[in-house]
Amino acid sequence: MTSISRPARILTVSDYQVNDPFWSQFIQLVRNVVIPYQWDALNDRIAGAEPSGAIRNFKIAAGEEQGEHYGMVFQDSDVAKWIEAVGYLLASNRDEALEEIVDRVIDTIAKAQHDDGYLNTYYTVKEPGNRWTNLAECHELYCAGHMIEAAISYYQATGKRKLLDVVCKFADHINSVFGEEPGQLRGYDGHQEIELALMKLYEVTGNDEYVKLCRFFLLERGSKPHLYDEELKKRGGTVHFDQWMLENKQYSQAHEPIAKQTVAVGHAVRFAYMCTGIAHLAGVTGDRQMLEASRRLWDNMELKQTYITGAIGSQSHGEAFTVDYDLPNDTAYAETCASCGLIFFALRMSQLEVDSRYGDMMERALYNTVIGGMSADGKSFFYVNPLEVHPQTNAHNYIYHHVKPVRQSWFGCACCPPNVARLLASLGQYVYTIRDNRIYTNLYVGGESAIQLDEGKLVIQQESKLPWHGDIKFTVKSAVASFELALRIPGWCDQATVYVNGDQIVGSHIHQGYLILTQQLSEGDIVELKLSMPVSRMKCHPYVRQNAGKTAIQRGPLVYCLEEEDNGKHLHQLIVSKEASFELYPFTELGSDMIGIKAQGYRRTSEPWTQSLYRRNYSEAEQPVQLSFIPYFAWANRGIGEMRVWVEER
Repeated sequence: MTSISRPARILTVSDYQVNDPFWSQFIQLVRNVVIPYQWDALNDRIAGAEPSGAIRNFKIAAGEEQGEHYGMVFQDSDVAKWIEAVGYLLASNRDEALEEIVDRVIDTIAKAQHDDGYLNTYYTVKEPGNRWTNLAECHELYCAGHMIEAAISYYQATGKRKLLDVVCKFADHINSVFGEEPGQLRGYDGHQEIELALMKLYEVTGNDEYVKLCRFFLLERGSKPHLYDEELKKRGGTVHFDQWMLENKQYSQAHEPIAKQTVAVGHAVRFAYMCTGIAHLAGVTGDRQMLEASRRLWDNMELKQTYITGAIGSQSHGEAFTVDYDLPNDTAYAETCASCGLIFFALRMSQLEVDSRYGDMMERALYNTVIGGMSADGKSFFYVNPLEVHPQTNAHNYIYHHVKPVRQSWFGCACCPPNVARLLASLGQYVYTIRDNRIYTNLYVGGESAIQLDEGKLVIQQESKLPWHGDIKFTVKSAVASFELALRIPGWCDQATVYVNGDQIVGSHIHQGYLILTQQLSEGDIVELKLSMPVSRMKCHPYVRQNAGKTAIQRGPLVYCLEEEDNGKHLHQLIVSKEASFELYPFTELGSDMIGIKAQGYRRTSEPWTQSLYRRNYSEAEQPVQLSFIPYFAWANRGIGEMRVWVEER
């Protein structure tokens, strides 16, 4: 095994207290609305919403209630992600009442655990004799991974070990079941998650067995004879979901060993979670093979299969990637969870190597798809995030059955709402990576951080006016240690100016997209970064046939869209002029600080049409109109209507 350099460190949630005019409102929304709302949903108290049954399943498994398991085989994970989000919130602001609720849930979870450490409500209640018999479909290890992440979050926030002890016992049980020794299972989960969770558990406990188990799961994936086929034979051919999922090994990235995988394929969330685990393992173990796999799969995903909104997964069938450069707008799947997973992957890649594109991708996904996946009031959510919507067609054409013109209050498969909650609640850990005594700024999110460096502690405050203005300021509050500050210059910025204590810095060194300030900074010093924020006409690779001749409008990290509310029906008839200048205007309908963009364009008009559907002769004119673009994340908050990101340009 060839080693790689020591990976950068990331912050814990408690290391960074977010205080940002843009992001704090979302975090407060999670704290005050989303977490209570999701708690009600998990307890089936939302009128008209799809029942969850998730809390009741644990009570039944614990013997506290009688009944049947309800919901998906992976229903346990919704509870785990909720606990994880609560833990992140408690790390910055303790709440005794909320802690008491979580402690009661943890008591129930502990009661539901078997003496040997096994924990899963579906198999405990519904199929008690069939544990570990359908790894391909039934998410046992996936649910285990999410519970591990929940336990770590809650332990780090409160110091309470009860759930951490539960998951350690569960992980030890899994380690005894799976492996290469006689009598152990040579298997892995159909939905990756356990891998990244085991790496986190190792970092908390220092137990090397969890690293070895993670590596086993990753190396075993795609081996021959194939696990899924062997399992199916032993079960007598019975399936839980769909035979297609077992036959199409690419669906869960189990078609070949990871060392041979070269492109992003299959279910997008599975892919992102797997790659997060691969990158994390590479950083901890120095495994060159895993590092190269991480880079190879990232490159294909980023350069050939990612939407401009930071979304991945272009088709509904399998919630999956298709082929390079196939990025349909109106049938896009672009699951919210997949963008969350993409951010997890980007963070681990930023630990492995210095490259601003990882921060760029975090930013793109966060500002567009992730927060776009939640309504302005925090009570409804998008599972799917299309880049073009025509509500009447969506309602009647089956190929759009997955596309919703409005956010939904809850889902039978409710993975996305708690994923958004846990990501936003933990936003502080994505802001910096620390490599030796150099602080790399990945995200410009206001707040204060206490960073332990080799020589001592650094306290630094960041103030940011993104996404509406490009002004960022850093104030060194306390600096026991010497350090360097590295500022990411976003890909959307064409001019960046830096001042230290009011003096402009000229000729700064830029490395891999980061501007490196090498001068010694001391307590009280102020660094100001001013980023230009032009309105940009974004073009797509010419191989993406869906966007030929079209442009997308972007300003700063925000992608913009046309919405029917501002531009009328038939958005496909609108054209933005190549010569048009852009005008910023206050878009106050959804927030006092929002900025919209106006541009001159045209609407196609025609002579009166007869009843005939087709004509030989057709006279078309173009009527000048003013186009109004709003931030993509804000669409569908003002009722049902058409929406479009990519617009014809002429």
